[in-house]
Amino acid sequence: MSTFQRNMSLTGEPPKSLSAGQKIFTAFGLFGLAILIIANFNVSFPNKTLWLSIALGSIFFGVVGFAWSAYAGKSAGIKNDGVWFKSISSRGFWAWCAILAFSGFYVLLYFYPQFLGLVEDGDNTGVIALFDPLSKFLNGGPASQWFVYGTLYTLAILSFGIKFMWKYRHNRYELIRTVSVMFFQTSFAFIIPEIMTSLNQPYYDFKNIWPLNYDLFNGYKIDEFLGAGNFGVAMLIFGVASIFVITPILTYKYGKRWYCSWVCGCGGLAETAGDSFRQLSNKKQYAWNIERWVIHSVVVFSVVMTTAVVYSYLKGNESALSIGSWNDFSDKVVFIGEQDQKPVHDVVLAAQEAGASRVVYLDRTENDQPIQLQSTEGITIPFDVVKEENNRQGISQIMDQKQATLLPMDRSQEDIFIDKGTESVIYDNVWLSKEFFVWGVVGLLTLIFGLVFLFRREQLAKDAKIGAIAYFVIVIGLLLFTYLDGSGKLFLFESWKLNKWYGFLIGAVFSGVIGTGFYPIFGNRVWCRFGCPMAAILGFQQRMFSRFRITTNGGQCISCGNCSTYCEMGIDVRAYAQKGENIIRSSCVGCGICSAVCPRGVLKLENGPMEGRINSESVLLGQDPDLMALLSNQKSAQ
Repeated sequence: MSTFQRNMSLTGEPPKSLSAGQKIFTAFGLFGLAILIIANFNVSFPNKTLWLSIALGSIFFGVVGFAWSAYAGKSAGIKNDGVWFKSISSRGFWAWCAILAFSGFYVLLYFYPQFLGLVEDGDNTGVIALFDPLSKFLNGGPASQWFVYGTLYTLAILSFGIKFMWKYRHNRYELIRTVSVMFFQTSFAFIIPEIMTSLNQPYYDFKNIWPLNYDLFNGYKIDEFLGAGNFGVAMLIFGVASIFVITPILTYKYGKRWYCSWVCGCGGLAETAGDSFRQLSNKKQYAWNIERWVIHSVVVFSVVMTTAVVYSYLKGNESALSIGSWNDFSDKVVFIGEQDQKPVHDVVLAAQEAGASRVVYLDRTENDQPIQLQSTEGITIPFDVVKEENNRQGISQIMDQKQATLLPMDRSQEDIFIDKGTESVIYDNVWLSKEFFVWGVVGLLTLIFGLVFLFRREQLAKDAKIGAIAYFVIVIGLLLFTYLDGSGKLFLFESWKLNKWYGFLIGAVFSGVIGTGFYPIFGNRVWCRFGCPMAAILGFQQRMFSRFRITTNGGQCISCGNCSTYCEMGIDVRAYAQKGENIIRSSCVGCGICSAVCPRGVLKLENGPMEGRINSESVLLGQDPDLMALLSNQKSAQ
C-alpha cells in the first residue's frame, strides 16, 4: 500500500519518532555518560585510562553515529527537520530537563567542585579522578574541574561539529568555518595550554582575547608572564597586540565573524552543540533594546574592572618625578629608585614635604658603595640605602603592612625596623606608572569617543548617542574623581572586589549557567548576544569601520522567513531582504546560516568597499518609496 502526503506543507511531515539507528547510537552516548555519572559516586574503576577512553569514545561515537543516521540518507540542502515539533528544541518537557542538567553541572563546576571529586590537598575522587590519567599525560599533574570541563567542551565541539557538517554539507562556507572552530578549540584552547603547563610555562589560551579573557591583566597572571622570561613577556605582548592591533585589522577586513564564528570557543559550542536551538532566539524589538543596553553595560563593567585591577597592580609604581605637595604621605615609608631626571635630594625633600616618615633608596646596581646625598639641606627625615636583591622579602612584608627588617648597604648602620601597620609606597622610574596608566586610559577612551562622534555619529541612533555620552561621562568622571581624590580606589571600590563580582556575575553565572545551560530556552547565542564583551567590542568595530556586510537580492525574496527563523542573533533578516538592504548589524556574527537556509539565494556574505554599504537605495515592487527624495539625494551625491 503506497503512502503519500495529504497536506499542503512544503516542508513535509514532522518526524514521528527516532529511527532504529538513532536509538542505537543514543544508547551508546548514554552509556558513556552513565560511566561519568557512576564515577562521580566514587565507584572505583580498576583501569581509569581504559574506562575514560570507553566513556569519551562512547559519547563521541553516539553523537557522530546519530548524526550519520539522521542526515546521511538525506540529500544535501535545507533541513528544518521538524524542530518546532520536538520537545527538546521547542521549549518542551525535555528542554526543561536539559536546562536542569546543564545548569546543575555548571553550578557544581563553578561553585562546588568538591562534589565532582576535586580534592585540594590529596588525591582526587569522583569523576575528576577518572580524568587524572589524561591530565597527567598532557600536563603532568592531576586533573582539576577546569581540565574536566575543557575535555568535555572539546569533545562536544568535535562530535557535534561533525553533526553540523553532515547537516550543512551542501554549503562550503559552513564546512570550512566548522573545521576552523574545531581546530582552534582542540589545539589552541585545549592541547597547547596543557602542554605549556607541563613545560612550566604560564597557562595561556592564545585565542582567548581580552575582555573575554578577563584574567589577562590580573596581578598574579602578569607576575606569571614576567616570571617566565622572554617567552612569558612575548605572551603578554601578544595579548596586548591582540587587543589593539590584530583584532581591529581582522575585523576591518572580515567583520566580527573571523572571531565569533571561526575562532571563539563560546561561538564554537553555540554553532555545533547549540545548532538545534538557534531558532529560539527572540526576534522582538524589546529583546533588541535589552540586548544593546545589557551587552554594552557588560563592556563598561569589564573596562572599569580591568582598569581598577591594573591600577591596583601598579600600586606604588608612581614616577618619582610626580612626588609633590599634593601627595599625602603622612607617616608613610617612601621607597625610591634611581633617578634619571630629578636629583635624589629633591625627591627626598618632596617626599618629606608630603609627610613621609622616612625615605629608602632601592639600589639595583652592582656597586658595593651606597649612594650619597649631595646635600642634606632641609632634610630632617631618615634616608637609608638598601640593596633590593637582599631585601625583597622584607620589602614585600612592608607592602603588606607586616613587621619587617631591612638591611642597609652600609653595615656600620643599624638595621631598619618597620613596625606592623606602617603604610608604604614605592616611587620609581618605571615605564608604566599609575599616573601614566590612568591618563592613558582617559586619553584612549576620549580619543575613541571623539573619533566616533566626529566621523561616525550618523550611524548611531539617538539612544545609542545618549548611552555613549552617559557611559563616557560616568566612567571618566569616576576615574578622575577617585584618582585625584588620592583614595587609591578607582571607581570607589577595591579592585579585587570588582574582579570578584565580574568573575561571579559575568564569567560564571552569565557565560556559563545562563549562557550555555539555557540553550533550550533562550537559544544558542544568548551569551554572545546579551553578555559577551568581546562580541560587543567587535560588533562596534564591525558597525563603524568594517568591510563586511550581507548583501541582499530583494527581487528574489519569497518571504519564506527561513533566514529570520534561524538567525541565532535575533535579527529579522527577512525585513532587510524584502527591502533590498545590506545587513550591517553589530550583533551579526557572520555565521552564514541565513544564507545557507535561503531557498532562493537572496543572501550573500561579502567584504566590499566602505562607501554605500549601509544606506541602500534599492527600489522594489510592493514598496512605497519617496522617489522624488531618492532622485534628489542621488543628484546631490553626484
